[in-house]
Amino acid sequence: MKAGLLKETEDEITTLLSDLIRINTTNPPGNETQAAKYLAETLGKEGFKCEILESAPGRGNVITRLKGTGEKPSLLLLSHLDVVAANPKEWSVDPFSGLVKDGFVWGRGAIDMKSMTAMEVMVMKLLKRNNVKLKGDVILAATADEEKGGEYGAGWLVRNYLEKVRADYVINEGGGQAVPMDGKNVFTIQTAEKGILWFKVKAKGRPGHGSVPSAADNAILRMNRVVERLGNYRAPMVLTPTVKQFLAVMAEENAEAKQALNILLQNPNRGDEILDMLAQKDKAMAEQFRAMLRMTIAPTIIYGGVKENIIPSECEAVFDCRILPGQNTDEALDHIKMLLRDVDLEKLEFEIIQANEPSESPLDTPLYGLMVETLKEFEPNCTVAPILLTGGTDSRFFRKLGAACYGFQPALSDLPYDEILKMVHGIDERISIKNLVFGTSVLYNVVKHFLT
Repeated sequence: MKAGLLKETEDEITTLLSDLIRINTTNPPGNETQAAKYLAETLGKEGFKCEILESAPGRGNVITRLKGTGEKPSLLLLSHLDVVAANPKEWSVDPFSGLVKDGFVWGRGAIDMKSMTAMEVMVMKLLKRNNVKLKGDVILAATADEEKGGEYGAGWLVRNYLEKVRADYVINEGGGQAVPMDGKNVFTIQTAEKGILWFKVKAKGRPGHGSVPSAADNAILRMNRVVERLGNYRAPMVLTPTVKQFLAVMAEENAEAKQALNILLQNPNRGDEILDMLAQKDKAMAEQFRAMLRMTIAPTIIYGGVKENIIPSECEAVFDCRILPGQNTDEALDHIKMLLRDVDLEKLEFEIIQANEPSESPLDTPLYGLMVETLKEFEPNCTVAPILLTGGTDSRFFRKLGAACYGFQPALSDLPYDEILKMVHGIDERISIKNLVFGTSVLYNVVKHFLT
């Protein structure tokens, strides 16, 4: 027997998301206060007392709470209000129109992640309307600045207003999407994410005339060696608890990949060989797995030189390094310097741009178990797997405090899976009204049963 969809929420949740998309919160500059005020107003109409806390002018975060008796743990429903830029020339609709068309809500933030904000707001409203007797507090926080690192949003709230957002458990973005596999759905729950080490390397040289190159010391050539060494480096593969469980589920559900993934699970040292074979059939999946299994280093920006006929004395490059749970950013930077020890290390300068540690939450918690159970009520034939995000979310701020955090925005793949992935930060981002109702229904059931 399937659990019931909350069809009566369809119009309200659609309008809520459409209105949110129309408020342009492209970051930079963000301007999230307008969206925070809109949410405070819609929640205020139902008796919620909301606070808008600005970390800087226009950088608003909105918080509200439903009190419980304290007999059960507290739960934070977390989302962010900012979105990445969208070029209207590339889209088939205005990215900030919130257009409702063909059963979908279109616009920047439709997936990442104003739809989740709308769902969490809807869950709060339903808990209050249905007079649910809560045994634990449920807090809603819709924050600024996640797309630029969260320092004006979740990070700022944790530093300045911890008691307003502290919770035992957190539900946030980063998981919940169904992956269609051999005729059934594998839903993911984000339980871990890689850490970020963004760093700049400056290569020094000695200038000279471009017509006599060997008389100078060309910083671009030195940087070329740095980029080649780091860009081609393949770190050892490591099976974190989340990825081990994820691959085990994938091996069980994907007949084609079963043998290969089982070999990988038994012997991670053969990982590249196995994934190279897998890539011949499904390159996107193989490369996603590869990034989940190792520290990665990617050159992303390079600049140097001042004039056509001058050998440059300086060249700079920026690198995006992502590290696994169990590793840390200090050790990663030491390892990077070790890799460059024979590239005139004394002529290289290093600068950390941003460093966030990786994080992982346990799988054996009551909330994780309830999310699995609820998904199976709605989709009896589904499987559920934890997943490690190769990117980052605001969950890291709360995992650092000891909260168990899960990325959980339940969604069916009603478009081709690879198309859904491309829409995040991409073109023609949209979510189906069917998924808004499905996600709200699953989330409401999880929150209600967890806190009663």
